[in-house]
Amino acid sequence: MRNLIRVFFLQTQLKGLGSKKSLALEHVHVIGAGIMGGDIAAWCALRGYQVTLQDREPKYLSNAMQRANRLFAKKLKARHERTAALDRLIPDTRGYGIERADVIIEAIYEDKGAKQAIYKDIEARMKPGAILATNTSSIPLETLAKGLKYPKRLIGIHFFNPVAMMPLVEIVKTSKSSADTIEQAIAFCLHIGKLPLPVKSSPGFLVNRILMPYLVEAIHLYEEDVSPEAIDKAALDFGMPMGPVELADTVGLDICHSVAENLAAAYGTSVPTVLGKYVADNKLGKKTGAGFYQYKKGKPVKDNDADLGDQKTIQNRLIFRLLNESAACIDEKIVDDKDLLDAGIIFGTGFAPFRGGPLNYCLQEGVDSITEAMEEYESKYGERFKPVKGWKLIK
Repeated sequence: MRNLIRVFFLQTQLKGLGSKKSLALEHVHVIGAGIMGGDIAAWCALRGYQVTLQDREPKYLSNAMQRANRLFAKKLKARHERTAALDRLIPDTRGYGIERADVIIEAIYEDKGAKQAIYKDIEARMKPGAILATNTSSIPLETLAKGLKYPKRLIGIHFFNPVAMMPLVEIVKTSKSSADTIEQAIAFCLHIGKLPLPVKSSPGFLVNRILMPYLVEAIHLYEEDVSPEAIDKAALDFGMPMGPVELADTVGLDICHSVAENLAAAYGTSVPTVLGKYVADNKLGKKTGAGFYQYKKGKPVKDNDADLGDQKTIQNRLIFRLLNESAACIDEKIVDDKDLLDAGIIFGTGFAPFRGGPLNYCLQEGVDSITEAMEEYESKYGERFKPVKGWKLIK
């Protein structure tokens, strides 16, 4: 109960990081009508704001409008409310909404050249004071800002999938981000009913940086012939809302592969071979009907008789990787304090709320006992379990 009360106060802390008054929000323009971009646009329209959604061709916008329709049907009971929400969401292949928007969110695929080309095209068309935001999941903003005339108004506003369910949004700032831009981005999140978390621009930011080693360890276990069902059960028993194998399939193995490669390049880690193979074979998870699991009607087909193996070892391998990366992020000051890290991982990944966050869990279990166990795992499974120096800052 004490940890759940802590979660409530962490939520209150995030809500208190800014004020809606910092931004007079009326119009949002989203570029990219894929699952993420389309769902961001739909959420903003649901919350009462005028939204223009841009993509190259009407067919991409059509899929986004269908998903928005389903969201409105689920969230709004009255027909006139659903109709009004649909009226607020305007397909826009020509980008007419750019000139009127208070916030412009780029949510295209993870390619720095493509993103930079969009910024070059739209920067001169934006109205004075408008925010230029990217939903990139792993590319440092310093890289994306190259070529911008006004890099101070570029900010990361990073949502998590599914947008309608995940409450956290990372506000990614650089040394060039102006204080006004940061305040306005926080205010934007509060306007649309999300929890803002300011993070340093660094590969993977906070949530993906910590989550990816956990997912990668699950794939290492899979490569060692541990069943997906055994891996997911160990995580569920720890208190995670979804197992890491099913989560990777849900996020999309192509996205996981892209983020894993970006983080591997930045931190010298490795990407499991099977991940690249599945992407090459177009086995991308839930969206293609096959990944680590096969999918029927959007649900994974699981083997109820699968060998569950050594559940404690599987669980430790998963959780130790997540905890070690959490300690590294504290050491690198990715967020301002330990409470904000715990809040980010609870609200950004669903990390077992009753444990109060990864760093709180470490304190309750004992930092020394966890790091001693990790050193044993290092000798058995490799250097990735070596405790980072950031552990000394958790005590």
